[in-house]
Amino acid sequence: MKIRFGYVANALGLWDASPSKTLTFSRYSMLPKDERMEKLKLITAQNLRHTKRILYYNIAHEIELYRLSSSIVPLATHPEVMWDFYTPFKTEWAELGEIIQRFKMRVSFHPNQFTLFTSPREEVTMNAIKDMEYHYRMLKAMNALHMGLINIHIGGAYGDKSNSLNRFHQNLKQLPQEIKKHMTLENDDKTYDVPETLMTCEKESIPMVLDYHHHMANKDEDDLHVYLQRIYNTWDSTNVVPKVHISSPKSEQAFRSHSDFVSLDFVLPFLKMAKELNQDFDIMIEAKQKNLAMQKLVEDISAIRGVKRISSSSVEW
Repeated sequence: MKIRFGYVANALGLWDASPSKTLTFSRYSMLPKDERMEKLKLITAQNLRHTKRILYYNIAHEIELYRLSSSIVPLATHPEVMWDFYTPFKTEWAELGEIIQRFKMRVSFHPNQFTLFTSPREEVTMNAIKDMEYHYRMLKAMNALHMGLINIHIGGAYGDKSNSLNRFHQNLKQLPQEIKKHMTLENDDKTYDVPETLMTCEKESIPMVLDYHHHMANKDEDDLHVYLQRIYNTWDSTNVVPKVHISSPKSEQAFRSHSDFVSLDFVLPFLKMAKELNQDFDIMIEAKQKNLAMQKLVEDISAIRGVKRISSSSVEW
């Protein structure tokens, strides 16, 4: 069983390399009209440049799994801005894509919690579609659609889970099929647990991303091993191995919050369960210390008897 590890957005230790520098609409509106577009382009150029630096960092550290920042383009979906972020940066987007392809990186996006398809309000669904289109356009600009995925949660329950799930299936029909093909769903820590998310994924033929920390915060009465093979099976139609999100609680009192690093004791039961299936999969680390947390967990797992480290960011067990 081979496991590759990755991290989210920002490589800590690289000086001033945030790929998520922002411009609020309020600040944008205060600028003279002839300066607004230049400011948008300036920040986007900076985020693209920092993304390139991070990709090269990943290459140097043999990291093949990386979640791109959703905030590369400021105000990309704001109804009063909605600007063309592709044409001025064709070369930069293509360069990122060339790096991703040449080094066979598995990249993804994770839009924010407001990108959901369960709302009874039509404007919320329209905004979700707009946000999915934005992420899809970035993948397309990088020519990374062959392996790039966009991960979201099912959404809210609005006091009635059954109706909300039905609404999810109805609202999702409005999402263009070419975008839906690049979509994954993740179980969450409060509302939709593993079996509910899994059944939704199976019904829609969408791969499921298992979040182990969320599962531990929002458990079904059945043990996870009952569902793990079925979760893996949702990836059968893709060209990539299943992906799992790993983090650990900040404390017992703040169980849902992510800690700086990942506790091996917390995730070891899951790793042992996965070992029983003996299937390759990828792990995205969602800890506050990002790549540093990822590297520490790889070292901790590599110290387990029977585990062989095969690169800076992957092991065989």
